[in-house]
Amino acid sequence: MSPTPKQARTHRRKAAPRDRTKNVTQWRVEASWNHRPDDPVVIRTSDRKRARKAFRDLLDKGAYVIFQEHAGWDRWRTVDEQNGADLLAEREAEQQLATAGHPPTPPGYRPDADDRHRTWLARMEARAEVEQQLAEQAARDQAEADARRRRLAAEAARDARALMSPPAIVRPENRQRARHITGAQR
Repeated sequence: MSPTPKQARTHRRKAAPRDRTKNVTQWRVEASWNHRPDDPVVIRTSDRKRARKAFRDLLDKGAYVIFQEHAGWDRWRTVDEQNGADLLAEREAEQQLATAGHPPTPPGYRPDADDRHRTWLARMEARAEVEQQLAEQAARDQAEADARRRRLAAEAARDARALMSPPAIVRPENRQRARHITGAQR
């Protein structure tokens, strides 16, 4: 038998067991920069894809960005947190490696470090500086050896005639006559 209108009004359906907390589908992106830490950017949206895009865009602008999801009653849980300035510096270091002609960062070089490209670039620049100093020293040594060789060749050319002729004492025109004197007259 169907319930009467009065019985139908008093009957309540059992509540579905779900979270009725307000705004649980909200996402929040907070960004701040070192040059203006007191003026952060806060973006709230219920669209996760839009929040992710805002997160990536702010990272590309060099901000320190925190991606959060709503945990109910104005509490936020951090999903992702990244430093955009470090990421930009890493990209720039990678480009500098390529433009300078250094080898790219090997995959096994500090794989978990945040600054692996920057430290690799510093290492390659230090190595290039040492190689340049060694090349300059080798060029100086070679120049000194060439100058010494030229000086010796010039001396040899200048003194060749004198070196090829007998000493002046031996030549007949410069030979001194021996004086024969007695021992008492010395």
